[in-house]
Amino acid sequence: MVFQKLSNFRINMKFLHRCSLCVYWLLVTLSVGQLPVHAARLEVLKFSSHALKGNPLHDPDTRQVAVFIPSQYSSNEPLPIIYYLPGWGGSSERFIKDAEKWCTFTQKLADEVTPVLLVVVDGRNRWGGSQYINSPAQGNYADYVCDEIVKEVESRFGVTPFKPQRIVAGHSSGGFGALRLGMFRPKLFDGVVALSPDSDFPTSHLRFVQAPAVSNLTLAQVKAFAATDNAQPMPKDGDLRYALGLSAAYAPRGWWHRGEFEWPYDGHGHFREKVWQKWLDNDPLTIVERKHSAFLPRQTVYLEGAALDEYQANVGARKIYEVMKKRSSSCVFYEPPGHHSDHVAERLERGGAWSFGRPVKDIK
Repeated sequence: MVFQKLSNFRINMKFLHRCSLCVYWLLVTLSVGQLPVHAARLEVLKFSSHALKGNPLHDPDTRQVAVFIPSQYSSNEPLPIIYYLPGWGGSSERFIKDAEKWCTFTQKLADEVTPVLLVVVDGRNRWGGSQYINSPAQGNYADYVCDEIVKEVESRFGVTPFKPQRIVAGHSSGGFGALRLGMFRPKLFDGVVALSPDSDFPTSHLRFVQAPAVSNLTLAQVKAFAATDNAQPMPKDGDLRYALGLSAAYAPRGWWHRGEFEWPYDGHGHFREKVWQKWLDNDPLTIVERKHSAFLPRQTVYLEGAALDEYQANVGARKIYEVMKKRSSSCVFYEPPGHHSDHVAERLERGGAWSFGRPVKDIK
């Protein structure tokens, strides 16, 4: 009797052990099923730029380019590419540090819209930003992006042969850069996504150009700050530093005066309309108004500005749309809630989705 009870006990223990193993593996299977089975990854390219070599501000010519690659990528079937230009002071370095966020973004876009590579550029200079254009007062940043980054990325990862192949996108100063590069190289970029772009300068820029820190600066002080052969510290005032940087981008003295630019005020503190006109000549709104062929009919242009944008970038974006909607270009304007730098990733996702044929998702 005792032997029978012991045998039954052993059988029950074996049964319980087997059941516990089954439950364990069931839990493991369920937990694994809840984890992402695929995820985007980051690759960082670093190479020397011929376009930036010997630039007048002595800024680095070797920079990092962040490439976010969704799991669907295959070298046998290359993907379309979004080239992203960060705003003033931003760079690929910030995206690399926040890689998990942008890998998630890239994979989400791939799963819900279409697989793309997200390529992030570093267009900074000593002032903070280059606006991604060529200027003898700062260097050839448009050439750096269009001729060198595109070539380097696509020599490694390829690009789809189908349209759209390349979208140039950006926020704030990067949105300005996206518009300008889309105009500058219309055959290279099939679409533009401009989030809160610098435009309509009389509305968005004139007020900081007229700020006391800018208007009260003497030409001697401007020359001291602009000198590239000394250790003069950068001005602490944000408006002043921004004005110095934009002067280098928009009002260079010319190719024979590399690194030098014209200041919006003369030696007596009077506003110089001729110099201001040079700024306006670089305004995307001015260019679109003057040039009917600013964009090719086949290009798509997504314009956007937040409703509470503190720099009124939404005003300029809407004005560009009002001009372009009368033409043959495919263009849309969207005004999300929030401020200038709110929810940039979500806004980029919305613009990217529209560029690939999805309707704009309205949010309240």
